[in-house]
Amino acid sequence: MPTLEKHQSSEFTKLLLMGDSKSGKTGSLAPLALKGYKLRILDFDNGLDALAQAIKQKDPKALANVEFRTLRDERTSSPMGPIVSKAHAFVEGVKMLDNWKYDGADLGKPSTWGKDVIAVIDSLTFMSDAAWAFREPLVPKSREGKYDVRAVYKDAQDAIESVLALLTSESFRTNVIVISHVKYVDNPDGTKKGYPTAVGSALSPTIPRYFNSVALAQTNPGGKRTIQTAPTAMIDLANPASFKMLPTLPIETGLATFFETIRS
Repeated sequence: MPTLEKHQSSEFTKLLLMGDSKSGKTGSLAPLALKGYKLRILDFDNGLDALAQAIKQKDPKALANVEFRTLRDERTSSPMGPIVSKAHAFVEGVKMLDNWKYDGADLGKPSTWGKDVIAVIDSLTFMSDAAWAFREPLVPKSREGKYDVRAVYKDAQDAIESVLALLTSESFRTNVIVISHVKYVDNPDGTKKGYPTAVGSALSPTIPRYFNSVALAQTNPGGKRTIQTAPTAMIDLANPASFKMLPTLPIETGLATFFETIRS
């Protein structure tokens, strides 16, 4: 009979990291690479510059700890404005989560990478846009080209939720960080809450349920950036070591401390 000491949560950290734009979410990964973790990033944002600079400043050799693949859909101009001419980013990302193999690189199956590797989605926001772009052409259309937009939302939401279910499943034996922007929603009771940005609004409140750890990158008055681990009035945060985790961590070392606290 299994005991809790053998539960995968004692080996692998599955973290949802939220934050407003330019709050330092991607750059906050730097201390993990500096600590020796291998980061494998699906880069849907094409915005790893801050991470590269943060690592270079401390130890350029640690850049070798970061493997990434940038995935963006191809766009072109049209009489109706810019359009997606080739929607391949979402499909390629899903393939990479099954087998990290492309352009001569072959790192095997992410589900077997182990506890010294972190699979990163940066970001869920843009991955959701890619899921929409992939599903939209597949929805049945009338002769006039019209279609039910709700069907696109539903298909894209299901696709994103399936990815999250995979990443946080027991069989995915690798650390995971999913980065997301924050979407503030007015609730029926008059309160306002912050949720991860995804396809539409129905999926957003469901996403945190997949993660035992939810943290917030934020910019405080005066411009100081931190990683918030304790819940705020507007955003529900959590971690499995709340009894010893500091409520606020400096962004320069925050995620490394977060992982270390949970592991210890």
